[in-house]
Amino acid sequence: MNYFTNSKHEIEAGLVRNNIWEVFSLIKEPLAQVAAQISQQAAEFDPAIEPYVSNASETHGKRIRPALALLTAGAFGPIAPENIRIGVILEMIHLATLVHDDNVDGADLRRDQARPEAHWVDATRVLLGDRFFTRAIEMSTRFESSYICRRVVLSVKEVCSGEIIQTQRRFDLKLKVDDYFKVIEMKPAALFASATELGALLAGASPQATEAMRVYGTKLGIACQVYDDCLDLVGNEKEAGKSLRTDLKKGRLTLPLLNLLEASDSKERDRISDMILNGGEPEFDEIAQLVRSEGALHQALETGRSLVASAQSQLTCLPANRYSEALDEIGHVLISRLNRFEADRG
Repeated sequence: MNYFTNSKHEIEAGLVRNNIWEVFSLIKEPLAQVAAQISQQAAEFDPAIEPYVSNASETHGKRIRPALALLTAGAFGPIAPENIRIGVILEMIHLATLVHDDNVDGADLRRDQARPEAHWVDATRVLLGDRFFTRAIEMSTRFESSYICRRVVLSVKEVCSGEIIQTQRRFDLKLKVDDYFKVIEMKPAALFASATELGALLAGASPQATEAMRVYGTKLGIACQVYDDCLDLVGNEKEAGKSLRTDLKKGRLTLPLLNLLEASDSKERDRISDMILNGGEPEFDEIAQLVRSEGALHQALETGRSLVASAQSQLTCLPANRYSEALDEIGHVLISRLNRFEADRG
């Protein structure tokens, strides 16, 4: 997902409070260590599959999950090697989901790059994702605390369950908003929650603070998905740096679309449903216009902003320092991105 990229024009226009890379500059060195260790992990795979692993790890992801783990650890104390390791583990789980997603979606563009693995057969991509999962679990067994291993395994279970349910319910016009949120809590919010919870735990935070950071990660992860939903439906592909309208094409009913369906009378709902099931680009353009004109987009944006505020409210448990300020700043960056959709309306 391309959550937090901001252009120079946006920054100068005052539409964003901060660029996410400015926030992440605080952990530039440990994030580089995460990247180096991921590359090292790729080198340790069987030579026959190492090129596939290297391609996937180099072209996917923005390291947001390791960043959350590192910032949370830094808020409670020094960033230790264990924090680097948990960042690597969570990123490998995330890479597994992206490889699987690309296989299911057939997306040909992600973050301004054609997928280098586009020529792979489907089975290879599925098995590669599975290998990332198993490597992450294997690494988690090296922690002294068995809870960390159990938490990592639970994260894998949740994201896999989320992938399965999300795939099963494609083109399911009976899906409700509550069902949507249940899936999102498993994927992608589960990894955000694990990042902030385990970052706090490894830094020696109290049980109350650790739980608060788990909630922070969950809320932030759901808010990020809401942003991605809006981006996919009404965003600009060139600015986003990835293929858009994928959700509509693949029958994923996202929050703006669910809001539109629930607010429509039966006749209009049937018409929109037909466009979802049988439409092409002209119909998708009309759907995008409808979510704006009927208030469904605004409703989704309000939900996203509320989730961010709820996440930020959990940060009162943190000591006052640069790392806790950075965690709060992530929320402001995300809100600025949500606000951009309404700023672009005119």
